[in-house]
Amino acid sequence: MLLPGTSSAAAERVARSLLDRLEPPFSLGTSSVAVGGSIGIAVFPEHGADPATLLRCADVAMYVAKRAGGGVARYRAAQDLHSRERLTLAGDLRRAIEAGELVLHYQPKVACATGELVGVEALVRWQHPERGLLAPDQFIPLAEQTGLIVPLGRCVITMAVRQQQAWQRLGLSVAVAVNLSMREILDPDLPAFIEQELQAAGVEASLFRVEITESSLMLDPVRVWATLEHLRELGVRLAVDDYGVGHSSLRYLQQLPVDELKIDASFIRHMATNASDLTIVRSTVELAHGLALHVVAEGVEDAATLEQLASIGCDQAQGYLLSRPQPAWALAEWLHHHATPRPDDLAA
Repeated sequence: MLLPGTSSAAAERVARSLLDRLEPPFSLGTSSVAVGGSIGIAVFPEHGADPATLLRCADVAMYVAKRAGGGVARYRAAQDLHSRERLTLAGDLRRAIEAGELVLHYQPKVACATGELVGVEALVRWQHPERGLLAPDQFIPLAEQTGLIVPLGRCVITMAVRQQQAWQRLGLSVAVAVNLSMREILDPDLPAFIEQELQAAGVEASLFRVEITESSLMLDPVRVWATLEHLRELGVRLAVDDYGVGHSSLRYLQQLPVDELKIDASFIRHMATNASDLTIVRSTVELAHGLALHVVAEGVEDAATLEQLASIGCDQAQGYLLSRPQPAWALAEWLHHHATPRPDDLAA
C-alpha cells in the first residue's frame, strides 16, 4: 500500500485497521477460515529515497512483525541484516559460537514466602573481543534472523548443564532454567539433545527447566505441545515466560504440559502502587493455581512488591531486589549464603 502525505503514526493506524478487518473468520465454502496478517511500515524519506529501498525496508519490518506472531512493525535499521554493520556482526556471531565467546549469567529465583533459593535462570551474554560484553537484545534477534539461534541455543544448554555439574561438585544442587525460541522448540532433535547433555553431566532432569514465551506457544500449538510433552517425559520442568503480554488461549494453557507461569515484569513493576496491576497479578495467581501451576513474578525491584506477592500466594520471585544476573563465579558466593533448595521446591 502507498499512502502519500501520511505520517508514520497515521500509517500505523491504517495498518492496524487492516488487521482488524482480517480478524473475523472468512467463509470458504462450508469452512470457516481464520486469516492473520503481518504488516511492515517504511517511511519516506526517513527510511529511503527511492521505491526499491522503501519496499526492502518495509519487507524487513514485515518479517519482524511476522516473527513476533503477527501485527505491525515499523522499520528499524538495527533489525536490517543488509546493513554493513549487521552483516559483520552476523559473521562475528557465527565465529563466537564456535570460539566460546558466549557466556552465561545467572539470576536467582526465590520462594516469596521464605526467601529460600529455588533455582536460577541462565541468561546469555556475548563477550565480544572488540565491543565488550553484549546484552542479548544486541544479538539474539540477529541470531533468529540468520538461523544461528539453534546452534546458539544448544551452546547455551550445554553451558548451563555443565555449570550445574560444576555446582554439584561444590555440593550445590541448583535448578537452572534456559530460554528457548520458537525455532528451537520446533527442532525435533531438541529433546534428545537435552537428554544427552543431562546424562553426560550426571544432572537430574528435574533440575533442568525450559522457558518458552507465551507468544511462541501460540504460533504452532500442536507441534509445540509434542515437543513439550517429550521434554516432560524426560523429567524436564516447563515454564511459560512473559505471561500476560501475549494472546494465549486458556484452552491451550490448560492442555499444554507446562508446570509454571512467569508473570511479565510489566505487571509486577507497579503492582504495589497500581490497583489494576495488582488485580491482574492476583487473578493470574489464582488462575494458575486452579490449573495446578506454580507462579513466578519477574521484575521484582522493591520489598513492598515482594511482600505483596507473598500475601496473594505467589510462589516465587525474580528480580533486581534479590539479585542482578551474575556470572557463575560471582553467583557461587551468593548461593553459599542461601539454603540449598528442598527437592519439593525444585520439582514444583
